[in-house]
Amino acid sequence: MKSLKHQNSYLIPLLIVGMLFFLLGFSLGMNGLLIPFLKKAFSLSHAQSYLVLTATYSAFVVFSYPFGALLKRTGYKRGIVLAFVFFAVGLYLFVPSASWESFPLFLLASFICGSGNTLMQAVINPYVTILGPVEAAGKRLCFLNICNRTGWIVAPVFLAIFIDITRINVQLSDLFLPFYIIVGIFIVLGIFTWFAPLPEITAVGEDEQDVSTESAKVIEFVETKKSVFQFPHLIIGVIATFFSVGIETLLYITPVDFADSIGLSNPERYMIYPVMGTILGCLLGFVLIPRYVSQLTGLRTGVVAGTFFCLLIPLLPAHLVIYAITAASLAFSLNWPVVWPLAISYLGKYTKIGSAILVSSIVGAAILPLVFGYLKDVTGDIQQAFWLFFPSMILMVFYAFWGYKMGLKGVIEN
Repeated sequence: MKSLKHQNSYLIPLLIVGMLFFLLGFSLGMNGLLIPFLKKAFSLSHAQSYLVLTATYSAFVVFSYPFGALLKRTGYKRGIVLAFVFFAVGLYLFVPSASWESFPLFLLASFICGSGNTLMQAVINPYVTILGPVEAAGKRLCFLNICNRTGWIVAPVFLAIFIDITRINVQLSDLFLPFYIIVGIFIVLGIFTWFAPLPEITAVGEDEQDVSTESAKVIEFVETKKSVFQFPHLIIGVIATFFSVGIETLLYITPVDFADSIGLSNPERYMIYPVMGTILGCLLGFVLIPRYVSQLTGLRTGVVAGTFFCLLIPLLPAHLVIYAITAASLAFSLNWPVVWPLAISYLGKYTKIGSAILVSSIVGAAILPLVFGYLKDVTGDIQQAFWLFFPSMILMVFYAFWGYKMGLKGVIEN
């Protein structure tokens, strides 16, 4: 099987996956709002809070490679269904963990949810990447990001129907119904996906029965490799994405702390700024790629602009930093959508395992915030801790201009 080259062929599967990603963002957005209430109910120490973070993100490292091997057997569609099962089980376990005040069960629930997210990312990103023409893969992934972030924005509005999310003392019993609703959503999504018209597709060179000239060229190249770890453009992509995801996470979680540190009123309202920056950037990518600009040009423009804004953050007057963070979020919005098609191209039969390894880079979202917090404590100034961004961005610039084609001499034109 091949990717679906014609727009009419992949439009319906893309819309279905977009809807799934909206509901996934909606459910995880609700989950992200509810978990702090559960943490408060447990009266967690800082060390225990880090354990929750570790339990969630360790799944990306533990299961990334095994899930890649699993997908070679199950295919993408069954992988999506299994991911929803993980989510439903993990989220359901949060309820008894709260009722029984069992912190170990809370950690297990976090790990299972992290496993579901690992599998979902390992499925959806490569699936959408190879769903249509590779030169427009960034456009399709931008569409998914828009759907996902919109779901996150809608979540607080829906949750406010059940509980007052601004209250300090929310009863645990108030949280059970929202959690059950999320579990129900994931069960319905799993059933829907099972029957949805999502065709199984393969990347160029992944189907060794494909006799096209392009596939034959990739298959010949891949046959010279004995392991997925022999593709430098993938490995460098994993490292670059590790830092990119960490930076993007910090851009989302630091505005509230920073606004509070400089005495701005209602600091929580600044949380939405970087999210809107990401959505705007993805909208631009969706409109412009590939008709007006190539996805590689979009990535290069974004990382150069992002490096500039990252330099401004620790140097600007404090009252302008929030706006530099928002601008950086806009600049970084194409990193994930474009690095994916670049990093998993020319992997052939290693595409699914390579995609799963790339997913493991999401652990950067857990590690870089810890480093940032350490720098914040050492310097005593949150604004100076943003210097962490600069070396990370240098690596992204290297990947966008040179790293993406390392080891691909003879199979890549530019």
